[in-house]
Order: sequence, then C-alpha cells, then structure tokens
Amino acid sequence: MITLIIGGSGSGKSEYAENLVEGYGEERRIYIATMKPWDEECEQRIYRHRKMREKKQFRTRECYRDLKSLNLMDEGKKPDVLLECMSNLVSNELFGMGDGERGFSSEQVVKEVITGILKVAEQTRHFTIVTNEVFSDGDCYSEETNVYRKTLALINQKIGAMADQVIEVIAGIPVFLKVIN
Repeated sequence: MITLIIGGSGSGKSEYAENLVEGYGEERRIYIATMKPWDEECEQRIYRHRKMREKKQFRTRECYRDLKSLNLMDEGKKPDVLLECMSNLVSNELFGMGDGERGFSSEQVVKEVITGILKVAEQTRHFTIVTNEVFSDGDCYSEETNVYRKTLALINQKIGAMADQVIEVIAGIPVFLKVIN
C-alpha cells in the first residue's frame, strides 16, 4: 500500500505521516531520511528529529540519492516505511550532493525516483511518502528553481497516480484526495 502525503511548509504533514505509520501497529518501522546534513544547523535538526523518531520506534535509514539501491528486507519481514521528504531527494538527484558528483537531468531524475519508489514499495507492507506542494507560493523563480519545481510536481503526479491514498495536510488537517479500498 502506498500513501502520498502532500502539503506546504509547516502544514503538519510530517507529524501526520508519522502518526499514520504508528497507527499501522507494532510492526518494524523504517524512516527513510533524505535530508543531507549540509551544515551544523542541519546536523542539529537531523539529530533532534532522529531522537523524536526513536521514541516512535522508527529505525532511520539515510538515503540522499539512489533510492532504488535500498534493501529494507534485512530482517526478512516487510516493514512499514516512511520516506521524508521527496523534495529533498529530488533536489539531491537533480543538483548533486555538493561533493563534485553531478546531478541528473529532469527526465533522468523522474525515472530514477519512480524506479526507486517501485523498488521500495515491493519491500514494504505500507509505504508512506511525504512531499511538498510547491506551486502555491508565487511564480518568480530562477530557471533552475523552476526546473526543480516542475520535476517535483511531475514526480508527485506519478506517485499520486500509483498511490492507494493521497492526503493533503492543510493546517494540520488531513484532506483525503484519493482513497482506494
């Protein structure tokens, strides 16, 4: 089962997603974290979030790029997985990691990410994906930023089409856009 949770910055989507995954029961929980620690502030934020997730019995797996390479079946049992956040993963794939490794073209990123989503979904009981809604806040961006926004939007559309549920979180309130029983 794939659930896509979308919302703007500060909408409550992450907390909602964590609570949703907790509600699936006491099975093994994995949190795929996609935010690269770029600086000390990011490192502190990641540390704080990791400690909060441990209390909710999530095991964190860092995955900044190449989602398709993850093996989540190390204990032989399909886990419940939360990927946080698609926007970071897309940025990392599109622009690289700042380590001299180049990013991919928009078309390659879409292919890489969707292939990764399908591979992870095969290994999970429930796969919950958090992503950002990036088209509600204006229109005056650089060409590079617009490529990112359009790439993320296309990936969100593709995940939404394959998902069993699509939920938009607005001011902490879930709005169910798609539900397949």
